[in-house]
Amino acid sequence: MTTTAEKSGRFHLGDRQVHRLGYGAMQLAGPHVMGPPADRDAAIAVLRRAVELGVDHIDTSDYYGPYVVNELIREALHPYPGDLVLVTKVGARRTPEGHWPEALSPEELRSAVRDNLDHLGLDVLEVVNLRLPGFAEPVERSLAEPFEALAELQQQGLIRHLGVSNVTTQQVAEARAIAPVVCVQNHYNLVHRHDDPLVDVLAREGIAYVPFFPLGGFTPLQSAALETVARRLETTPMQVALAWLLARSPNLLLIPGTSSVAHLEENLEAAARVLGPVELAELDRIGGTGEPDVDL
Repeated sequence: MTTTAEKSGRFHLGDRQVHRLGYGAMQLAGPHVMGPPADRDAAIAVLRRAVELGVDHIDTSDYYGPYVVNELIREALHPYPGDLVLVTKVGARRTPEGHWPEALSPEELRSAVRDNLDHLGLDVLEVVNLRLPGFAEPVERSLAEPFEALAELQQQGLIRHLGVSNVTTQQVAEARAIAPVVCVQNHYNLVHRHDDPLVDVLAREGIAYVPFFPLGGFTPLQSAALETVARRLETTPMQVALAWLLARSPNLLLIPGTSSVAHLEENLEAAARVLGPVELAELDRIGGTGEPDVDL
């Protein structure tokens, strides 16, 4: 029997093949990604339903909550299915006021990896993304010291694969010169398409690109063209936006987040939406095509 997520196709994440529609767990924490959810049972239900529907990669971090989301994942899904890939990220911490200061020193990164292992109940983390500072937009700076610290933990057997998040093309190249990179997680969606050239280069290199804010982030995508296409296809704008991402490039892995089972099921149904040439052309005109091609 084909599960919902399987309809999205597959792409490799490190040495694992995963369905291209996954799940981002950030919204399972409380308001502003702080503290526990208002309904813990509902959060557990979302995670279990995601796996039932074929989701085999979940994006998380110990600084969601902090610790709350990883603990929910462990409660809901441990012992984990053999095909489930948990992707976490390090590089920030939370303050009691809810801020997200960077935590990029080697010792902070070692502590973050240990904390993720403990709260998820794992002996090794499948994929760890190094997230660099900047709210939704990367800041050009060297990532050599923190990425080398993670590469050392990889050599020690605590991490299988490494990725980078909120990075520029130059930072991707710098990271790849230190250790293999299996995924890049950046701000990208139908409207925000600055990374178009990077998406294409990574596709040629066989590296996954994982958009965060695939549906617009804290403010949902707004577009008359998007609304028009959704009405024509008798679906929702958010399903169309996700279907566009699936059509954009075969290396895109999507991690839309929600704290609702109904919204989870709606998001996963986007895998079955087929956008024709007319719809794709209309949607492509929304965001432009980015900068000239780049090399890594």
